[in-house]
Amino acid sequence: MKKILITMMLLAVSVMALTAAPAKEKKIKIEKPDMEEIEQLVNNPDSKYYYPKLMAKYSRRDTVMQHDEYRLLYYGYMFQEDFDPYRRSEYSEIVDELYYRADHSRSECDSIIKYAELSLADNPFDLQQITFLIYALREKKKNHLANIWQYRLNHLVQAIVSSGTGLDADNAWFVINPRHEYNIINFKGYVADSQEFVAPYYDYITIEKKTDKDPEGFYFNIKNLLDEYYRKHPEGSDE
Repeated sequence: MKKILITMMLLAVSVMALTAAPAKEKKIKIEKPDMEEIEQLVNNPDSKYYYPKLMAKYSRRDTVMQHDEYRLLYYGYMFQEDFDPYRRSEYSEIVDELYYRADHSRSECDSIIKYAELSLADNPFDLQQITFLIYALREKKKNHLANIWQYRLNHLVQAIVSSGTGLDADNAWFVINPRHEYNIINFKGYVADSQEFVAPYYDYITIEKKTDKDPEGFYFNIKNLLDEYYRKHPEGSDE
C-alpha cells in the first residue's frame, strides 16, 4: 500500500478517530450488520433511515447524527446506484506530493482542502481524504469545521469497528471499500505488512507487530461489497 502512514500529522488525526468517543456513546455495541434489513431501511422512502434523508443529515454542518444512523449511512451506501467499491476520485492524487511533507504553508493547506473536498464530493467515504481535510482545516485554524469533520470520521470508523473485532473470520470487520481495511489498521496505530484473500469472502491483513500482545493481523468481510460490485459489473464475475 503506497500510503500506509504518510506523516505523523495524519497519525495524530487517525488516533482521535478511535479514541474520541462521543460523551453520549461511550460504549459501542459490537454487532454484525444485517445487510438485508439495512437495504430495506435505506431504500424505503417512508423510513426515517431513507438514504437521501441520511445523506442530507450527514451533509449538514452539525454533529447531531448518532451511531445507528452512521452505521446505516456507511453500509447503506452499498445499495445506492452510484456505489462502486473500487471507485477513486480523479482529484484524490492531484496534490499527492503535499501529503509527504511534515509542514505546509497556508496556500498548500488551501490546496489540500480544495482537492479533499472535491474528492469527497465524488467519493463521500474516502476516509483518507477526510483525514487530510481535518489536518488542513486545523492548520488554517478553522477548528469548528475541523471538529465537524472529526465527528464524522470518528463515527464512520466506529461504524466499521462496531461490526466485529477483526480478530478472526467469524468476527471480521465489514467494509464497503478495500481501502478502508488499511485505513482502520492505520487508525489503530499499526502498519500493514501483507494482504491475502481468504475464501470465501475475507481479506486478511497481517501487521508489523509492536509487542508480543499484538495480533498477527485482522480479518475483513468483503462479501457484500463483492456481491454489489458483481451485480453491477457481471462481466467481472467471470474473471
